[in-house]
Amino acid sequence: MENFIITIARGYGSGGRTIGMKLAQELGISYYDRELLRLASHESGINEALFAGADEKLKNTLLFKIAKNVYTGEDIPADTDDVISNDRLFHYQAKVLKELAEKESFVVIGRCADFILRDYPRLLRVYVHAPFEDCVVSEASRSSLTLPEIEKFIRATDKHRAEYYRYYTGREWNDARNYDLCLNSSAIGKERCVAVIRDYMKLKFDETDK
Repeated sequence: MENFIITIARGYGSGGRTIGMKLAQELGISYYDRELLRLASHESGINEALFAGADEKLKNTLLFKIAKNVYTGEDIPADTDDVISNDRLFHYQAKVLKELAEKESFVVIGRCADFILRDYPRLLRVYVHAPFEDCVVSEASRSSLTLPEIEKFIRATDKHRAEYYRYYTGREWNDARNYDLCLNSSAIGKERCVAVIRDYMKLKFDETDK
């Protein structure tokens, strides 16, 4: 089978990361999430902690929230006034993603990868979501926060992801039109989400499973 890429965007608490890890394991391919920060750090020579600090976090200014800097695949900007700006760090991550896509099959979580790699011929874009109440219950099972704190955290995290995505893509993060497949993980469970993605792969790529 030729190389292929599966991108997974996910609401917080929906289990998208777990689904992505399980999928990569079953397919025997690489899985990238925070590993991209290390690779981008190596590529740029910029400390990984600086990537982590900018990772899916937004400048808390009105300008950032209403502006757009849609990624068009251009070279990394000179950005001489701020060599570690969020925009520059984003471009390094995009460069690493595109280089990986030329070398191997992989599953990647977040990073606007569905948009960055949108012209890649063998790309499957997945969005995983779940009812807010179920996301709260899921997070409560592994957190020491109170329920009001968890609710506030989930809302803030998803709001940040939506603004980050809008800024770099000009699109709405939870718009089904951005994806090939949208899955409610509460409705069918994580294991079945993995199975559905694998079945969809065979249909989209018109090949037998590995």
